[in-house]
Amino acid sequence: MMEKSLNEFEQRFRSLEENYKVIQNTIAEAAVKSGRDLKDITLLAATKTVPVEVINHGIELGIDHIGENRVQELCEKYPSYDLAHCELHFIGHLQTNKVKKLIGKVSMIQSVDSVKLAEEISRVSLSRNLTTDILVEVNIGKEENKSGVLPENLKDLIEQIAVLPSLRTRGLMAIPPADTDEKETQGYFTKMHQYFVDIRAKNIDNVNMEFLSMGMSSDYSLAILSGANMVRVGSALFGSRIYK
Repeated sequence: MMEKSLNEFEQRFRSLEENYKVIQNTIAEAAVKSGRDLKDITLLAATKTVPVEVINHGIELGIDHIGENRVQELCEKYPSYDLAHCELHFIGHLQTNKVKKLIGKVSMIQSVDSVKLAEEISRVSLSRNLTTDILVEVNIGKEENKSGVLPENLKDLIEQIAVLPSLRTRGLMAIPPADTDEKETQGYFTKMHQYFVDIRAKNIDNVNMEFLSMGMSSDYSLAILSGANMVRVGSALFGSRIYK
């Protein structure tokens, strides 16, 4: 049975190995152009719909951050992740009634966009004697149907979150509007980097601007050139998603 399973995944393993090398090289090149090094950029593998066997092979290759978009999928896979060698993040939209399913399982929640959500993460974390790291998601394109705090409300939100117990704000996350050209996308990335720098300069207690998470499969190199130090790559790493 094990041999059969390995054969089923062999092609995906080989493809992942090749893609990972290409992505590492691309990240290294972009990092150098931006005055940094490969080690300064965190590659987070976005693993929505990806089988655990494939994810764990990626971890064997050296991937040390993975991220899931859906609470149910994360919980189903959780017992099988190789988390001894990898951090697990939640990167999708999160409803307050599902927070309790994540606390204690994930190292970071990257999609906090309201005081209400932050308060629930704080409440559950405190009740379990844990501290949860978060990123604040910014709706950089001010899109009506997209989650994230509006840029003009970002500073106020961060200051309100900063006083909550059992919570640590460690940076910002954003997804620019889709279907924009490279110049427009770079403009959004540049704005995000400026917000990141400005908030870091304020030295708000319990707020450490360590991570600027932006850039995905189609634009992660551009994001790094614009100041990102964490990129979330899915299809470029694992191939097109297979929905069941």
